[in-house]
Amino acid sequence: MATLLIVDDEPAIQHAFRKAFRGGNIELRSANTAAEAVAQIERDRPDVVVLDVHLPDATGLETFHRIRRIDARIPVVLVTGHGTTDLAIAAMKEGAQEYIVKPCNPEEISLLVTRIIKVKNLQRENLILRKKLTRNYQFQDIISKSPKMHDLLRLAGDVAHLRSTVLIRGESGTGKELVARAIHYSGDRAGKPFVAVSCAALTETLLESELFGAEKGAYTGASHQTKGKFETANSGTILLDEIGDISPKLQADLLRVLQERSFYRLGGTEEVRVDVRVIAATHVDLEAAVREGRFRGDLFYRLNVIELRIPPLRDRREDIPLLARHFVEKLAPEMGKEVVDISETGLRVLMDYDWPGNVRELENTIERAIVTSRNRILTDVDFSFLARRTPPSGDWAPPNTTLAELEKLAIIATLDRTQHNIKEAAAALGIDRSTLYDKIRRYEIPH
Repeated sequence: MATLLIVDDEPAIQHAFRKAFRGGNIELRSANTAAEAVAQIERDRPDVVVLDVHLPDATGLETFHRIRRIDARIPVVLVTGHGTTDLAIAAMKEGAQEYIVKPCNPEEISLLVTRIIKVKNLQRENLILRKKLTRNYQFQDIISKSPKMHDLLRLAGDVAHLRSTVLIRGESGTGKELVARAIHYSGDRAGKPFVAVSCAALTETLLESELFGAEKGAYTGASHQTKGKFETANSGTILLDEIGDISPKLQADLLRVLQERSFYRLGGTEEVRVDVRVIAATHVDLEAAVREGRFRGDLFYRLNVIELRIPPLRDRREDIPLLARHFVEKLAPEMGKEVVDISETGLRVLMDYDWPGNVRELENTIERAIVTSRNRILTDVDFSFLARRTPPSGDWAPPNTTLAELEKLAIIATLDRTQHNIKEAAAALGIDRSTLYDKIRRYEIPH
């Protein structure tokens, strides 16, 4: 239901408005002073404000400016007497929606407000639809005001038109796939396929078949020839996500693809040639993996032609309010909720949290807050569950605990904190959901 705030200190005017809007689909709220109005707007963000220019504690123009500072998107209709139309016109020049002159007919205002709300709803729906239809994953779609991110995106833009292999590094949830898509859709291959493969989600045999395809009879159930992701991505881009998790055999196969631009399907003898731009992504320290013999050095150098390191969210806190408000704007309409913003107290909670799961965890957090909130503005109360995610300090592990036992304890604690929400727990732990499922099975953790 849309909300209308009447700011007027005359009881007769407020009564007339209540009568005009009775029984409709607009909820009417009222304020007698500018201070009351500002407090309500900060808390609830009404859809429309009807503002009298004569208030006991401030002029209409002063109040209008305060409303604009809170949220410039709220339409404001000014109510003025014959001698103060110049003030209303000045406010119109600065963004006021409309003005009406006393004596005003509440029925006419009802029609005006209804029209404003309809237009506002249509604009919101069109914006959401337009974003869904025209989303190209280009660099302008990546929300950030961080200098570190701007430097990274500038480099990514420079290499978008090249064929060079790109290695995107960063913690889980930082947006590696989003950057990879931006590189693809901003370059010469934008009209060609973009194919993403999670290397951590499949066993060695399944991943080999997924990447390179299989001939009929190559394995039980292979009743016909299948194309792999490299063939599907031919002339376009393939993203190999979590590349640090692939087996030694697949590392050798991938090295051949990068060197020769060719491969063999599983069970096949015919060489398949492709023109594919490879983007790899990982949260693993590949240099350490090379030193420890878990990752081929020659493959690492083939992948690491151009390196992009995405900073974790805790190192670019200036992006948290931008991203949080973006997720409110994106998620609330999809969920049928009327949440429109986040209060300063709510933002403070978000800014103080360390975000081990990065942007993905922030999005999950906003979604959870929207689901449970009964207000139009998310406050610190809606994010109180974040306090329970703070890791314990001091000697929390029993003595002589092995590394595997510590990992099991951390997983159990995170599952408890997230009420066994696997997506949220994986983001908080900084691992893939498939990896978390594997560890749950390995440690026989109930879920």
